[in-house]
Amino acid sequence: MTRIGIILGTTRPGRVGPQVAQWVEKAARTRGDADFELVDLADFDLPLFDEPRSPRMGAYEHAHTRAWSAKIAELDGFVFVTPEYNWSIPAALKNAIDFVYNEWNNKAAAFVGYGASANGVRAVEHLRAIAAAVQLSPVYTQVNLSLLTDFEQYETFTPAERHDAALQRMLSELITRTHTLAPLRRA
Repeated sequence: MTRIGIILGTTRPGRVGPQVAQWVEKAARTRGDADFELVDLADFDLPLFDEPRSPRMGAYEHAHTRAWSAKIAELDGFVFVTPEYNWSIPAALKNAIDFVYNEWNNKAAAFVGYGASANGVRAVEHLRAIAAAVQLSPVYTQVNLSLLTDFEQYETFTPAERHDAALQRMLSELITRTHTLAPLRRA
């Protein structure tokens, strides 16, 4: 069965990201075409990138890198859930992506962004470019949520009903792309 990781891309205390990631996970689990797993960056406690060799070599010195590598390697595709911080993604997410390289290659990626002024769009656009650099294949549809209208007082996630259809469309594209890339991952 295809395994998809829902990567929670912020580690900030007081974050609302877990609510968004759990919404994605709940919707994803209604499907029968893949297994979905919530992957919280906070659980991996990655320091700033500290490997002495390029991630392309796959020769990891630190236990935290080997644990992160194993998690990413076992997944076939990803849904990145990211807030927008200063028109981009959180440093913790960029750092986590930079820790490994081959483990990302030839896998599909989908994006759920959230923010105040641009609903996470700028963060997702940056993340798309970063994903391409590690040979992830982004799907077209993305979900963008507003801290102003999809959250009560910036704290409680109450997504507009219209997001459900976009989320399901995005997940369908992700599963299709994941299957399409499977021969490349086996090669």
